[in-house]
Amino acid sequence: MTDLKTNVRLSVVVPVWNEAVVIGALLQSLQPLRAVGHEVIVADGGSTDGTQDLARLLCDQLVSAELRRSAQMNAGAAVAHGDVLLFLHADTQLPADAVQQLQAFVPTLNVWGRFDVRLSGSRPLFRVISWFMNKRSRLTGICTGDQAMFVRRDTFDVLGGFAPQPLMEDVELSRRLRDVSRPFCIASPVTTDSRRWQQRGAWATILLMWQLRWRYWRGESAESLAQAYQSDVRNAQ
Repeated sequence: MTDLKTNVRLSVVVPVWNEAVVIGALLQSLQPLRAVGHEVIVADGGSTDGTQDLARLLCDQLVSAELRRSAQMNAGAAVAHGDVLLFLHADTQLPADAVQQLQAFVPTLNVWGRFDVRLSGSRPLFRVISWFMNKRSRLTGICTGDQAMFVRRDTFDVLGGFAPQPLMEDVELSRRLRDVSRPFCIASPVTTDSRRWQQRGAWATILLMWQLRWRYWRGESAESLAQAYQSDVRNAQ
């Protein structure tokens, strides 16, 4: 990863909670960005597994926030200095040409965008799931957190950042951003860990995600959906 236009600074915000297994590899992969003047901010939700110690020397800022992804990403954005904010999950790796792809975004009229996503692992089903996730996103203009959403800082500030809700914060912000512009879609995929699909079962995870999105679309509160999600996670363990 080399220079994003010299007059445009990128801030990568990584929300984490007990991600010691993956945080080191992710932050190591982002060091070339830091080397050319961009910044990496880790927003921790109170990890107890050593995540903070692993992250401290590999990021520009380590901030603490309430254990809620929306709050963590807002906290990271609040201290960011970049012109473009990129929100990256700890188990997701940017493609090798991420900077070149973002260079193409900078001069456009789009105010935000996202990457296609690819699930790790060799199962053919994961390729099918990834295809449907990307196709759905292109048709609806809605981004999920696994797709590494990026947004111009001034637009993020004007819209007030992520809504303070425990689930679907990415979908909610996508809807507001979509009213400003369609997303800039990058075909080079980020690779996200398929562990949750493997732990719960691919088909069970697909069913759960679609149920939650349908209920959210129908107007059910993010709080009740978060309770349903946590209950499903506990039952699957």
